[in-house]
Amino acid sequence: PVPTISWRRADGKQIPRKARRHRSSGLLEIPNFQQEDAGLYECVAENVRGKNVARGQLTFYAQPNWIQKISDAHAAIEESVAWECRASGRPKPSYRWLKDGELLLPQGRVQLEQGSLTITNVSLSDAGMYQCVAENRHGIIFASAELSVIAVSPDFSKTLLKKLTLVKVGGEVIIECKPKASPRPTYSWKKGKDVLRENER
Repeated sequence: PVPTISWRRADGKQIPRKARRHRSSGLLEIPNFQQEDAGLYECVAENVRGKNVARGQLTFYAQPNWIQKISDAHAAIEESVAWECRASGRPKPSYRWLKDGELLLPQGRVQLEQGSLTITNVSLSDAGMYQCVAENRHGIIFASAELSVIAVSPDFSKTLLKKLTLVKVGGEVIIECKPKASPRPTYSWKKGKDVLRENER
């Protein structure tokens, strides 16, 4: 006689409620397939003469999709820059980095770890267009950002040089000079027009 057909999961889990069974055609339909729906399924055909079972593995996969992208950055010479990009996907995506279209390799000041890129002691040669690439066997995606490296001449606008009056002869005076500058400046001191040189005091 025509067999009855039923479906079950071999791992003992319940078939999702959203699934639709078409008894006339023996079809199992699972809309909006998700990770939790993956597994080993069994189709059971049975009549008075016996039964037979067919098994099939349903596997979930997804191409990479950005969770966190990189964005343009500005850095002064000798500063550090850190970027991080993250992507979802199944299987888990792998990452690589490009600079101006060329593969970027970890070396010296450039550190790469999965989706993170760190450049320490930035120089003018580090300026350019960077790309984070995430890929698995189902797809590949790119995120781009530009690094601009800025040189800043010494700026005293935010430095306060106070006029100091000695309260006590023989006391100690400290005057700080910290201008904003990139790269790091060299310093010299003058009293009037005369260059100050170090001595015992």
